[in-house]
Amino acid sequence: MPIFRRSTYCTNLSFIEIRNVTTASSRQSTEPLIMAQHNELGKKGEELATDFLLKNGYEIIIRNYTYQKAEVDIIAKKENVLAIVEVKTRTSANFGDPQEFLKPKQMQRIIKAVDFFVNDNEMDIEVRFDIIAIVLNKKGMSLEHLENAFYHF
Repeated sequence: MPIFRRSTYCTNLSFIEIRNVTTASSRQSTEPLIMAQHNELGKKGEELATDFLLKNGYEIIIRNYTYQKAEVDIIAKKENVLAIVEVKTRTSANFGDPQEFLKPKQMQRIIKAVDFFVNDNEMDIEVRFDIIAIVLNKKGMSLEHLENAFYHF
């Protein structure tokens, strides 16, 4: 995806539609390019995580499953376990490991979405919540798969 300089991005309407962010105070963000880079990094991380899971014997059931306000990055199956995978991708671990950025409210939403998914599909299966933490930058890539990263009660 091309990177646009501030002086040229306003002339490309599709770029503005995707990246022009309105904040809660209804003023437009001055950082549309940074948000776009963040989204691309997240997509790349999800692709890497999917490849990793496939290589390790998982079957991908669905990606980017949404229910109400929640989005589950990857729902995968291995043997008789449904792995719910949240992918966290960063360019640096300087401010903390990627998995540290999963907030309790996000966990609650994921659990609610997965509960609906399992019941809606009439599944009788063990559910496990995992995190795949990726640090991706010019120096290379590190990927850590944390099984049972959090529990639901």
